[in-house]
Amino acid sequence: MTEHSSERPKGRLAVASPETKQVAILPPLREHFPSSERVYEGELRVPFRRIELGGGEPPLQVYDTTGPEGCDPRQGLPKLRQPWIDQRAPQSDGNHSQMHYARRGLITEEMRFCALREQVSPEFVRDEVARGRAIIPANVRHPETEPMIIGRNFLVKINANIGNSAVSSSIEEEVEKLQWAIRWGADTVTDLSTGKHIHETREWIIRN
Repeated sequence: MTEHSSERPKGRLAVASPETKQVAILPPLREHFPSSERVYEGELRVPFRRIELGGGEPPLQVYDTTGPEGCDPRQGLPKLRQPWIDQRAPQSDGNHSQMHYARRGLITEEMRFCALREQVSPEFVRDEVARGRAIIPANVRHPETEPMIIGRNFLVKINANIGNSAVSSSIEEEVEKLQWAIRWGADTVTDLSTGKHIHETREWIIRN
């Protein structure tokens, strides 16, 4: 007979409150989009959602924000950008911003990733960032993020606001809000928490 341990699964994300419940993993993408699948393009594995159409029409490929599937929230998402960050580190002068690289004439992996997502050239992305007309939110402390670009000459982006309060919500609820916001199309998520364990809550949100 198998014995079940009462201990929580260990991961790189811990919780301060023993009352924190296990964070749920979202159902597979196909459960909510039965005619869709996540596909990847290029060596950087840029994600898209491919939608199967009826009537003999070819599949439609659209921008995808849903992120990796099946990841344990206690472990966090894979660190997609870590190899890119590490590769640039030896030549770094301390400024790691995408604007800094763009103004030096460099095209980073993040710029190439955004270019394929937006169906434009990497040079166009670099030039728009260098001129201050677009930004790529890609802090080196957030290597899990899939690069995206915000600017007047790019696709419209959607932000979702989430956050706990002094009277309600918890870490697992905030992570679940984050997961659902991304599943339904949010490009960015802003945490407006005002309750307990704010720093811990934000760490969970950033890692997921």
